[in-house]
Amino acid sequence: MKHNVFLFWTGNRNKKPIQTKYRMPSLNWQALKPNQVSGTVFNELNDELVLGVLNMDAFEEQFKTKAQTAPVDVGPLRAKVAQKTPSKVSLLEPNRAKNLAITLRKGGMAASDICTSIETYNQEALSLDFLELLERFIPSEYEVKLIQNYERDGRPLDELPEEDRFMVRFGKIPRLPQRISTLTFMGNFPESIQLIQPQLNAIIAASMSIKSSSKLKKILEIILAFGNYMNSSKRGAAYGFRLQSLDLLLDTKSTDRRQTLLHFIVNIIQEKYPELQTFHSELYFLDKAALVSLDSILQDVRALERGMEVTRKEFAIHEDNSVLQEFLTSNSDLLDSVVGDGKTAQDVYESAVEYFGENPKTTPPSMFFPVFVRFIKAYKQAEQENEQRKKQDVLSSEWKTGPLSTSPKPETSQKQLPMMPQMDLIAELKRRQVTPLVREGKDGAIEDIITDLRNQPYRRTDGSRVSAKWKPRQKLQVSSDIFL
Repeated sequence: MKHNVFLFWTGNRNKKPIQTKYRMPSLNWQALKPNQVSGTVFNELNDELVLGVLNMDAFEEQFKTKAQTAPVDVGPLRAKVAQKTPSKVSLLEPNRAKNLAITLRKGGMAASDICTSIETYNQEALSLDFLELLERFIPSEYEVKLIQNYERDGRPLDELPEEDRFMVRFGKIPRLPQRISTLTFMGNFPESIQLIQPQLNAIIAASMSIKSSSKLKKILEIILAFGNYMNSSKRGAAYGFRLQSLDLLLDTKSTDRRQTLLHFIVNIIQEKYPELQTFHSELYFLDKAALVSLDSILQDVRALERGMEVTRKEFAIHEDNSVLQEFLTSNSDLLDSVVGDGKTAQDVYESAVEYFGENPKTTPPSMFFPVFVRFIKAYKQAEQENEQRKKQDVLSSEWKTGPLSTSPKPETSQKQLPMMPQMDLIAELKRRQVTPLVREGKDGAIEDIITDLRNQPYRRTDGSRVSAKWKPRQKLQVSSDIFL
């Protein structure tokens, strides 16, 4: 009676490479690493025993690659084993190890220098771009366990590739995620402030000026009067109108189709209310404020607050670190000022939107301020077209009746009034503001806001945070008018 014998191979050992007589094609399988077969069926298999039983000569003859020279007599497969240096074992996933190697080459620093710079918060040694790359290679929990198991087994680090040795040292830095986050925050802080502050200032200045403009208020009163005159007999009198209605002034045309309602109102203002013609000189930075995403900017401000809080916690742990101490001393008050300006910008904007009958929750700056920008542009265009039509009417009349005696005409008040000095402007804005929403004092005064808007570059954000690379600065053009 025959007995079937089943052999089970328990445990795994270093397998030696096999030397074949011919070059053989590769089998593109996904191989498991030694630490991945524990507890699987492969831990019970012994393929070397199979190779020792089988005669592989026929297999080599049928599967060898083409165009090969005569085989080298290597003797029986069981007796001849290639003597090669064992390949190094990697603890990292291949693609991750490859990307880490590329990152380390970009850094151009020794692994020990990189880790020391992180431990000492050395901003000069570590660029922001390099830090952002390193942040992706903070060891995962799985990688930490692999490293711990490797060291627990007492295996030498020299057997690991360079990337793995770096990861071992990198992962031993105390509070590594917090350290890299703090370094990145401190490096980005100056640019973040220079990006946020002008946009907050634009919202504050535009909101305050548009709410306090008595000339704009009077023009809206004139428009309401004309609208009620046209509609009240059919629809009843209106007590106000949505701001989007200003765009409709160009759609309502006269009987002869030669002018719009806006052209007529502009002409009335020129004749009856000439002091209102320069109403747009009271409005500041509407075009700049229209580009601001207030919600995004306020989120950026909150992100700065969180970053500063992490930095304070790190300093509480490392009180002897001069880098952290100097950063907090230099920038804590600055951040407090920006946080205050963010609150002021939100308050004055919501107040202005509600003042004009709109809902601040559904009306962002990109919808609110462009209404006035378009109205100012249309108003100026109507002024020019009215003037051209008057000249054409005079020429037509002269052609029909002959040249008339001309007398010097008094200058009209079309010219813009010279822009009032900056301090007078500030005082006027404050006087018109019924409820003072802007904080007085050195950290939020409207004087600083206007000065900053005149002197600082203005950049728009698109939701994604700007990297550490700078673009050429552009001087902010400032005028009491809107440049279109």
